[in-house]
Amino acid sequence: MSGNETPAVPGRRRPRRTMRDWGVDFACFFVAVAIGMVGADAVGNNPHVSPGLAEADQVIGALACAAVWLRRRWPVGLAVAMVLVSVVSDTAGGALAVALFTLAVHRPFRYVGWIGGASICLMPFIYWVRPDADVPFLVAVLFGVLVNASVIGWGMFVRSRRHLLLSLRDRAIRAENEATLRAEQAQRLARESIAREMHDVLAHRLTLLSVHAGALEFRPDAPQQEIVRAAGVIRESAHEALQDLREVIGVLRGGGDGEASGRPQPTLAALETLVAESREAGMKVALDHRVPDSAAVPAAVGRTAYRIAQEGLTNARKHAPGAEVTVLLSGAPGDGLTLSVRNPPPPGEVPKVPGSGQGLIGLTERATLAGGRIEHGAADDGGFRVDAWLPWDSAPGRGGDL
Repeated sequence: MSGNETPAVPGRRRPRRTMRDWGVDFACFFVAVAIGMVGADAVGNNPHVSPGLAEADQVIGALACAAVWLRRRWPVGLAVAMVLVSVVSDTAGGALAVALFTLAVHRPFRYVGWIGGASICLMPFIYWVRPDADVPFLVAVLFGVLVNASVIGWGMFVRSRRHLLLSLRDRAIRAENEATLRAEQAQRLARESIAREMHDVLAHRLTLLSVHAGALEFRPDAPQQEIVRAAGVIRESAHEALQDLREVIGVLRGGGDGEASGRPQPTLAALETLVAESREAGMKVALDHRVPDSAAVPAAVGRTAYRIAQEGLTNARKHAPGAEVTVLLSGAPGDGLTLSVRNPPPPGEVPKVPGSGQGLIGLTERATLAGGRIEHGAADDGGFRVDAWLPWDSAPGRGGDL
């Protein structure tokens, strides 16, 4: 018998036998025949068995060995039949051992316990009906019980090992699938982060380009000084857009480290510079900065506030050109950071500036990731408002990068 048994799975169609299965079946058949031949010789030399019964014993044993080929299809039925046949035939001992082994491999313990237990309990009766000529009764019974128990134990070991290997293989497959899903999720999050960062960084600059280029297009007869000023803003915005693009690429290459790009990531301290750039571009911006020390704000919170203000100014420039934008910033450690960007309705006609419409969605994601909240919508005067609150922990050193 071989330990390379494949346990059958209930409810599943039996697969076609492989070359290994055929080899195992032939090995089991030859083992049953070899043990049966030893038993046939013992029966022929046993003075307690008549010649006629010895011949019948050998015929029954031969049929039992042939029935071994049915062990995969009907393991329970074969085991029951072999237990009954072993009562009247010593030559069927090999077939009984193969049947018990197969039963232990292919079926749960409740079948093995009942059928194997019956086989062991019948041992005293078998040796009482047909005593062994050379071995005492008690020794023969103990030897038969030991052989049957060993065969059953070996079969249960093979079954447990097979189930363990199947479990480990399924676990490895699940782990591989989970690793693939985690990798795909990480790639998706990375793409979302890249898209959000690209939008936040470049939308502000490119909006300046679009607004001033549109102004030149609609007012070709503008004074020379105004044309020169608009061209300068376009040139400066294009230069800053390229610098910001290098910054984002540097951050991505550096694994999120803003210093790897050569320019640090903007924090709350850069808000006044942002407002100054917007004023130079022709916007009317009123900044009410009520945070005494911008450097005390955690880097991640300050960067999020900067991006919110940047997006608010960008949207105001696109949808309310000429309107005065109010930026209010306040907060303290433990109370959080409050940022508000408001603009009244546009005083004149609004030129169409292309946009993705994803800026406010990205800001909501940023604020949520930072542990804060953001609200935006129409104001009471018909304008637009963006109100955000971000946590500012009073404990030092709690700020981290998003």
